[in-house]
Amino acid sequence: MSATGDKFKGNWNVIKGKLKQKYADLTDDDLTYAEGKEDELIGRIQKKTGESKEKVQKFIDSI
Repeated sequence: MSATGDKFKGNWNVIKGKLKQKYADLTDDDLTYAEGKEDELIGRIQKKTGESKEKVQKFIDSI
């Protein structure tokens, strides 16, 4: 599991709140987390926000 995956697992509610603050268009459905599906979640965030995968991961890692 990547560092981003570890971060998802341990602090998901905090991360979800920060993502919703930064990207107001994200919904709870967009941010549904399933263990082992971090890449799919990042893909949904990318599609909704237009940000690169790297930028989304960097933001999550900074939280």
